[in-house]
Amino acid sequence: MVLLRPLATALLGVALCLAGGTFDTVSLYVPGVALFAIAVGATAWVLLAARGATIRRQPGPPTVLEDDPYPLRIEVSSGMLPPPGGELLEPLLGWPVPIAGRWSRRVRINVRFSRRGRRVLEPGRLVIRDPFRLFSRELVASGGDEVLVLPRIQPVTAPGGGGAGAGQQGGRGLDPGVMGRRLDASLAELEIDGLRPYRDGAPASRIHWPTVARTGEMLERRLVAELDAAPLIVMDPSSPSGEEELDKAVRAAASLCVHLARAGGCAVLLAGERRPIEIAHDMGAWPAVHVRLALVEPGPPPSSSTLGPRGGAVIWVTGADLTTAPRALERLPAGARILVSPSALPGVQPMFEVAGCTGCLVERVRRSVAA
Repeated sequence: MVLLRPLATALLGVALCLAGGTFDTVSLYVPGVALFAIAVGATAWVLLAARGATIRRQPGPPTVLEDDPYPLRIEVSSGMLPPPGGELLEPLLGWPVPIAGRWSRRVRINVRFSRRGRRVLEPGRLVIRDPFRLFSRELVASGGDEVLVLPRIQPVTAPGGGGAGAGQQGGRGLDPGVMGRRLDASLAELEIDGLRPYRDGAPASRIHWPTVARTGEMLERRLVAELDAAPLIVMDPSSPSGEEELDKAVRAAASLCVHLARAGGCAVLLAGERRPIEIAHDMGAWPAVHVRLALVEPGPPPSSSTLGPRGGAVIWVTGADLTTAPRALERLPAGARILVSPSALPGVQPMFEVAGCTGCLVERVRRSVAA
């Protein structure tokens, strides 16, 4: 099939020459010889140009952020002769690059990936053909290259503040204390984890007076704020409204991790993990968490058995379209319970915005429902 066109062209040329000799018509020799020469010459030129030709794609970085430039470098070299025609077909480019008459060709361009996840880069193809498209050879570059697209980090802003580029006020971001220890300090006083023997110097407001009156033993309240004051981010990939909503939730979780870790530290709980991953101020654990977030797929929510009492805020991030907070979040003893989703909870004033999601305080949901 590859040689069908040039063979048919050459046979047509031979037939014209035979017809010219049979009928003693000299005028048939010219097109006959021309067709035969074109078929043989085009085939030989393409074969010589393809002999020793190479196509190489220089490997880029193994990871890249969403919408950040990914350097694509391709080198094409011909064989014994420059190609008479053809093009470079690179899936990442989206358009053919002509290579006619060049001994070598270098393509340098930056491509961008709009969505997170693992991307397998399909191999490029080098097509060498003659101008009459009678004969062609195709070379395929070595494939199997992969790049991991990481979720981009976006600012955490006050409601209506916008994101990056929204102006001086929009780009200032939200004070980490709103979601961190300063918020928890006032709310955690309402959460009691149990009783313990009274310690000298503890405030009198912590003394459990009913126990003192009943048994005469001095006991004080143990507050969950004393168990763990670092904010906990829970990534819930269950029942997302769509791919874009799940991507927004993952970007929100990543942005909150960076925002809170730089402010003093936080923890993140991913589906399938038995215990949260601590991210300290030095961000040493962040690269591994960033990779895990890039690979999040729809699946079951984190097990409630892995969640213990928290003195700090618990920030539940989900891509689902919820009208009420998840029951696991409402039942969790914590300094503050915050739901982050692409759609705000009905009747609740958003607390902050990040990556197309809004954060709402769950306690306010329960008060508004009760009202």
